[in-house]
Amino acid sequence: MKISKKRSYKIGILGGTFDPPHIGHLKISKLAIKKIKLSKLFWAVTKKNPFKKSPHFPLKKRVIMSRMKTNKIKKIKVQSFDNLIKSTKTIKLIKHISNKYSHSKIFFLMGSDNLIKFHKWEKWKEIAKLCTIVVFPRSGYDKETLTSKALKTLGRKKILFIKLKKIDISSSKLRENYLRYKN
Repeated sequence: MKISKKRSYKIGILGGTFDPPHIGHLKISKLAIKKIKLSKLFWAVTKKNPFKKSPHFPLKKRVIMSRMKTNKIKKIKVQSFDNLIKSTKTIKLIKHISNKYSHSKIFFLMGSDNLIKFHKWEKWKEIAKLCTIVVFPRSGYDKETLTSKALKTLGRKKILFIKLKKIDISSSKLRENYLRYKN
């Protein structure tokens, strides 16, 4: 899908290491496209998450796996922006996409586990000014999410909670299984 940079659209960003990408990423992406009526959703595959260990799979392989996982959904574009924006920081990514699609509304998608740590992200309050934060539930994080510093500081007007049946899958669980069966 070709998007004009001059018209107003709803652009979503799902950032992460996607180490590996899984059905949970796909499920929240499809739901965001449908509920928010996104024109385009970027899967922004990053080299490394500053809060986690180094990824198991190399960046190029994670991008390829992500493209394979999303190849039937035209509105999802998989890309690594790190070299383009010369950073792994979310604020730089959002500024880049906001500049490229200056007439569009930006939505940044995350799991509730990330909202708990969001106040530790670089320029997190500025991120919330540039886009709407869209939060999906993750098992075991309900109480912490509702008492998070980010929610208390930003309020519910800047954070959109999307309800869905919790998906009990994570990249770390998939890596554990992969390593267990590989050995």
